Amino acid sequence: MKKYKLKNLDCASCAAKIEDGLSKMSDVKFVTVNFVNSSLEIEADNLDSVKQKIKDLEPDVEVEEYETNFAPHQKQNLASLWKDNRTALIKIILTILLLGFGLLYEQELHNTKYHSAEYLVFFIAYLLSGWDVIVSAIKNIIKGQVFNENFLMTIATIGAYAIHEIPEAVAVMLFYVVGELFQDISLNRSRRSIKSLLEIRPDYANLKINGEIKTVSPEEVKIGDTILVKVGEKIPLDGIVISGESFVDTSALTGESVPRKLKIDDTALAGMLNQSGLLTIKVSKRFNESSISRILDLVENASSKKAETEKFITTFAKYYTPVVVIGALLLAVLPPIIFSGETFSDWIYRALVVLVISCPCALVISIPLGYFGGIGGASKKGILVKGSNFLDALTKVKTVVFDKTGTLTKGEFKVSDIIEENGFDKNEILRYAAYAESNSNHPIAKSVLEAFNEPIDPTAITDHNELSGKGIKAIVNGKQVIVGNDRLLHIENIEHSRCDVEGTVIHVAVDSVYAGYIIISDSLKSGADETIRSLSGMNINSVMLTGDNKTAAQTYANKLSISEYYYELLPEDKVNHIEKIIASSREGEKVAFVGDGINDAPVLARADIGIAMGALGSDVAVETADIVLMTDSPSKIVTAIEIAKKTRKIVWQNIGFALGIKIFFIVLGILGIATMWEAVFGDMGVAILAILNAMRVMK
Repeated sequence: MKKYKLKNLDCASCAAKIEDGLSKMSDVKFVTVNFVNSSLEIEADNLDSVKQKIKDLEPDVEVEEYETNFAPHQKQNLASLWKDNRTALIKIILTILLLGFGLLYEQELHNTKYHSAEYLVFFIAYLLSGWDVIVSAIKNIIKGQVFNENFLMTIATIGAYAIHEIPEAVAVMLFYVVGELFQDISLNRSRRSIKSLLEIRPDYANLKINGEIKTVSPEEVKIGDTILVKVGEKIPLDGIVISGESFVDTSALTGESVPRKLKIDDTALAGMLNQSGLLTIKVSKRFNESSISRILDLVENASSKKAETEKFITTFAKYYTPVVVIGALLLAVLPPIIFSGETFSDWIYRALVVLVISCPCALVISIPLGYFGGIGGASKKGILVKGSNFLDALTKVKTVVFDKTGTLTKGEFKVSDIIEENGFDKNEILRYAAYAESNSNHPIAKSVLEAFNEPIDPTAITDHNELSGKGIKAIVNGKQVIVGNDRLLHIENIEHSRCDVEGTVIHVAVDSVYAGYIIISDSLKSGADETIRSLSGMNINSVMLTGDNKTAAQTYANKLSISEYYYELLPEDKVNHIEKIIASSREGEKVAFVGDGINDAPVLARADIGIAMGALGSDVAVETADIVLMTDSPSKIVTAIEIAKKTRKIVWQNIGFALGIKIFFIVLGILGIATMWEAVFGDMGVAILAILNAMRVMK
């Protein structure tokens, strides 16, 4: 899969045409055109044939190598506006002067013996404003591509000339070109605003070489190099702090403004802003593998996974324009033939009004822009959505399934109590558990080792067998030690007095004799209960899955007011439960799973929407999940759903608004009430307002 820049792609219909044309090529396996980014993502055997096809479809569009460039956001002032659009503005000004002169002296020009001067003045004005439009229309007609906005405007204005509405033909072409210019300015402003949300790319790195500091591009720094980050600078690459302490602003990555403290041996991530002290960092990843690069890449490529609404509008526009053109042709011809007293000139004019208003640009531009704005706005809050299809799917979520540990609870386990039995003391139980757990990376194992807080002699452990979802069997100093849950005790036929113990517990047995159990405490994350309440207020059901025992699961479920929960689950059990929940959901309803993205990868992949939480720096989460929450805050799930619903609302506002206005003007045109002037104002006005409305989602 390769990505390219499409230079001079300034028309949404053209983008749809290129995508449709390339998708029909036999050697193209995948293609998507992102009009908002002016980019092409394609998997094809022969790039030369792809370039030729694009040239055939849109001669002005050029294929270039794609470079992600998040340059600082530049505000557009009058000087830059003139510089960027000088030729177009000069043509518009000259056309206005000629049109004004022609209208002011129209009668005098018509009555002189040189009355052809009237035609000449208006004709020059018409060519000045509409030459590019007419040429594009002719080129497309030669290639068999008839139905586009250039064709519509050319036919409409030539028709106006034919029925002697000469000044109106010039004015309509002028207003169309002015509208196109305003539309381009609005669109470019939207693109810049979206990119400004992602202005988190570090510009340089202070590379330390032989005791000297050299300012270089982040791309030049290699793994193992040492960099310095001064106060007020962005950390340019991922790495480990080897010297210094500082508070860093992680809002560019997480959307949270609360500073985080970094000290020696802590992981520093690219995009964090150093606020208080000098940091020396040993680089652990190249720039293109860093957290910030992955985030930028995800947001940039999100538009390749299109929502059903986008696909529908692209298909709709494909058939809509030909239908309107054919309808306008029938409108021009049939009424004068069927009804006596009706004139062709009157009905041709009405048909031309219908042609002018029928351009689908407002729909084709504003909808992908709305979705891209939603994705950009979400990323600013530390929510990475991998495609507009997932943003759309979030609006249909009716069940959110939570993993408990690390998602609803902090996952910061502490040994809170040790209950001894059969003559064992607490120190013995903790020692046996610590030695058995010493080779495990599980958070519970780490909490036991932390409580033991003594060096482990590896020679004392002669056998170690970790049983997934149950516990550990090990030989410690010649004794068989079993550490695990109640299920493991029953499997090993070890007699014990209690099965249900409140909280998270690990049972310990030595040489088949029950020694007692260790109570491990965990606590709810801040905002977890509020998140469940908010979801309930949205009529979204919450379900909890955990590997904990029934008593522990029930305790946390009661604290969170979750009525549906499942316990003592192995990873494969969680997948089975997700499948059952999906199967029992109504058609069109989506099921989301929220996990920590490390040990929940199979469930994240199986759910309709996989949401990885607290994934700052987690490669597994970024790869597996459909939506990545960069913080540990459960409330981000509610925020993500709210953004998705707002985005969808704005998208459908644009669809309803654009179609409503067009239908209104089409009816007025058929009734002979609307003129071409009003029609072109309506068409361009709708497009510009739709673009501005789409930008609201970024707020």
